[in-house]
Amino acid sequence: MLVEMKRIYLQKAKSQIARPNTIRDINRQIVLNYVRDRAPISRAEIARETNLQRSTVSSIVDSLEKAGLVEDIGTGTSTGGRKPTLLRIKGGSPVAIGVDLTPRTTTIAVADLAGNLLDTDTFPTSQDAGFMSEQIVGKVSKLAKKYPDDDLEVGISLPGVTDQDTGNVVYIPYFRWRDWDIAQRITEATGMPVTIDNDANAIALAELWFGREKIRSARNFITVLVAEGVGTGIVFDGQVYRGDKGDAGEFGHMIVGEAGPVPCSCGGRSCWEAHASNAAVIERYRSLFEGSAAASGIEFKTIVGLAKSGEEQAVQALNETAKYVGIGISNLIVGLSPQAVVVSGSITEAWSLIADEVHDAVEKGIRRRLAKTVITASSLGGRPTLTGAISLVLAKKFSSAS
Repeated sequence: MLVEMKRIYLQKAKSQIARPNTIRDINRQIVLNYVRDRAPISRAEIARETNLQRSTVSSIVDSLEKAGLVEDIGTGTSTGGRKPTLLRIKGGSPVAIGVDLTPRTTTIAVADLAGNLLDTDTFPTSQDAGFMSEQIVGKVSKLAKKYPDDDLEVGISLPGVTDQDTGNVVYIPYFRWRDWDIAQRITEATGMPVTIDNDANAIALAELWFGREKIRSARNFITVLVAEGVGTGIVFDGQVYRGDKGDAGEFGHMIVGEAGPVPCSCGGRSCWEAHASNAAVIERYRSLFEGSAAASGIEFKTIVGLAKSGEEQAVQALNETAKYVGIGISNLIVGLSPQAVVVSGSITEAWSLIADEVHDAVEKGIRRRLAKTVITASSLGGRPTLTGAISLVLAKKFSSAS
């Protein structure tokens, strides 16, 4: 089961647990996470911010350097006395294999402790679960043999419901796959631990680790993944909230209107997904040409490109979809009152064109005075779900360093 942590609060931990070995482990985790979150940072700064003794910090840093987790990167500016030695997480060594399965493509990547990609392989996603199992297990096994001396773990992000306790994929609506045992297959083939999660939850975790400082410092926020479907990840008190059996965050199925341009993965046309997904953008664009062959087979990224060039129909299709993205977000804000909502997925490529429409719809949907919620596009780049898959491993690495 995934153990997450954004930061350990030292005084609370010490007041609850008195065993010396446990305290040493907690202190080690604290120092490692300060280096990750605040680098470049000196031993003295860590000691000041954590209230740990300078000698304790130095001893921990020495052990982290010997373990290949932290490295010196030179000296900083002196404020009186010797110049401080600055630290950062040591990159370059493989620690994580991320598997990012989407309805169209699957990417498998190797990353270091800082999240830098060292090796990637992208291939088409088949609707045949057995075939995909063979492909993924085979490719992960090759990577395990390629990096035999590294302590690798696997994180998998996918568009479906997962059981964190068993590591089983309960259901992927897009493919109608049930009880997919991909995690068990990988472990049996390679011996590596596997952590698996819904793509929106994985993105929420990635925002905690790699997002903008304003988002990483927020205690409560929601991520909205707009892709072939619509998914949400919920962060409460700095932790991803999954609910019972991993079913939390299925807001793609909340009702936001009638007669959506495409069916939701559940078959209905009233769901948020039916109105606000990439497929909805494509169908709206096609309808503007009244079934003309010129618009058949068009892809989402092409519509975004046309909109950026000023084509009226592309702009219209995106803005109509953005309105429904905003309606859904307004429901999330009214119901959960998050500090921020982060929109991710390929729709963010058109954020400069649709941001006003999203904000207008949110304002219209909020009928009472609420604390101001920041609504922003993700800063994770073009592959947020891959970053999420890698974050599943890094969260374990940093919360269990000992």
